[in-house]
Amino acid sequence: MNISLIILNYNGLNDTLACLESLEVVEADNNSLETIVVDNNSSDGSQEALSMIKNIIFIKNDKNFGFSGGNNTGIKYALNKGSDFVILLNNDTIVEKSFVKNLVRAANKADIISPKIYFAKGYEFHKKRYSEKDLGKVIWYAGGKIDWQNVIGKHVGVDAVDKGQFSKSAITDFATGACMLVKREVFEKIGFFDEKYFLYLEDMDLCVRAKKAGFKILFEPRAAIWHKNAASIGGSGSSLQDYYFTKSRLLFALKFAKLRTKFAVFRQVYSFKEKVKRKALLDFLSGNFREAKFN
Repeated sequence: MNISLIILNYNGLNDTLACLESLEVVEADNNSLETIVVDNNSSDGSQEALSMIKNIIFIKNDKNFGFSGGNNTGIKYALNKGSDFVILLNNDTIVEKSFVKNLVRAANKADIISPKIYFAKGYEFHKKRYSEKDLGKVIWYAGGKIDWQNVIGKHVGVDAVDKGQFSKSAITDFATGACMLVKREVFEKIGFFDEKYFLYLEDMDLCVRAKKAGFKILFEPRAAIWHKNAASIGGSGSSLQDYYFTKSRLLFALKFAKLRTKFAVFRQVYSFKEKVKRKALLDFLSGNFREAKFN
């Protein structure tokens, strides 16, 4: 089998280099594994540095196309080369050496698969809650549930210390774009990420469309990685995160929620007083799904 592993970089050179270093010992059984790094027009020296690395395929975008557009560039390249599986991997992750092997082995049970994901040490939501021995074992993702009443995705197990309670693979509502294996047949049947989602919920959108088309989504705990949560946009709770998440939630509700829920979400967002969320609403209504520009 041919596997393409895609890492999207945007002004995150140090994280990307650390991720690539962790991939050097990855096991892929007897499968062919290539690493594709797509750069979204970074300005931090990423393009010059990454283009010099010999054991990767480097693709340079001429603008920032966001998570969806940037990854679509890599996905299309991989499929054109004949890849059977595409693995999307956030650049702010560190991997366990058997994660690729175990994701591929799980592909006999499902079509889109995400591993168990831990917070990287020091990136937990509630750092003071844990003892030193618990760090690195705090769950970020152990499956995904869609709360359709509030139009939000929730990670199973988030903030819990892993004590073996998330050791069984399970069909789940959505895989996370932080790391997901996708069979080529999924993209061939339903298309790529919706590029109106510049950041956030594009993974949930893809999974909803995939399930409607008859594909299965799986959480696979035998594969594991560690995630520096929201490192690329200033951390959890940043203004950029609030902006993009608000706009993506509006789009997701418009596409998939029941009529009553659509109105409820729009009313809720309209009631927000924060300037960044108001800007998200105005940009959504005006059809501006490009990169945000803040004064």
